Order: sequence, then C-alpha cells, then structure tokens
Amino acid sequence: MMKWLPVALALLLSACSNTPQKTYYQLPALGTPAQVNSGASTRQLWLEHVFVADYLMQNGVVYQTNGVQYAIAQNNLWASPLDQQLQQTLVTNLSSALPGWVVSSQPMSSDQDVLNVTISGFHGRFDGKAVIRGEWVLNHQGRLTKRPFNLELKQSEDGYDALVRTLAEGWQKEAKSIAFQL
Repeated sequence: MMKWLPVALALLLSACSNTPQKTYYQLPALGTPAQVNSGASTRQLWLEHVFVADYLMQNGVVYQTNGVQYAIAQNNLWASPLDQQLQQTLVTNLSSALPGWVVSSQPMSSDQDVLNVTISGFHGRFDGKAVIRGEWVLNHQGRLTKRPFNLELKQSEDGYDALVRTLAEGWQKEAKSIAFQL
C-alpha cells in the first residue's frame, strides 16, 4: 500500500496542474479609416452607442450549442468588453466605407447624423456558422431610419480563432451595408 502512495500523489499533483490556459480575443478592424479634411460639405456621423444583449455582456465568447441553448466560454474570453470592441471596430469600418465622412464615437456638432446599434446575436453556432443579428437606428436631421440585420456566415475552419475572424468579417460586411444605406 505504501508503494502506491508516491504514484497516487504524483497523479493527483499532475491532475491539478492541468488547468486550461485562458485565451483572449480582440476583434480586428478590417477596414482602414480614410483621412478626412473637414470642410463645409463634410458629413459627420456620431456612433453614439452599440448596445449588446445581456448574454453577450459576459467575458466569454458565446457559442450556441443547439436550437435553444447557449454556452459562454470560460477560457476563450474577450480581451475587452464586447460592446466597446464592436463600437471601435464599427467606427473604423464605417470610416473606411464612407470616404469624405467624419465618423466618431464622440459627439462633434449639432448637425451630425447619430447612429445607434443594438446587437441581439454575435456568436458561433453548432452548425459551423457565425451569427450577427440586430438592428440600427439612424437619426438624420430629425428623421429616423431603422433597419434590422441578420447575417449567418460559414466558418472556414473550426475553433475560436476562426469564429472570431468570421465574426469580424461579418461585422465589416454589416458596416459596409450600413454605409451603403446612408
């Protein structure tokens, strides 16, 4: 019995040392903002806020495991709050898609357009697709325009790295769609 004690102790210690490593993700801004010289004809867009659903406000990347269940990753985490990442990358992507516009996350003047975005889905799904769902509301000189969006993009490979890259590509695609509709 005493012979097995060191072996059991070694196994116990090795099991405790195998804690999974945490991985942190930051959405890449795929667009490159154009330089704008302000002038009389320059349009301004204030991206006031990007709201995300409560289940997306967690630190972990979200994955839908079936039609009604979602899992929030414990070791694959967002490097900064998702709403902040979405807002920062949307400013960059809209700036790239709207040459001649000044796009900012800060208010600039009283005659600016104001954009608010609500995200109800930004996650991976069991069928290998990345889901980006929500709506945006634009206030242009007191006139409101509201548009829903629902993107489902096929991941090129498995894993969280591929999921985050696919979500970033979809977010850029949605930025281009918003820019086209402005």
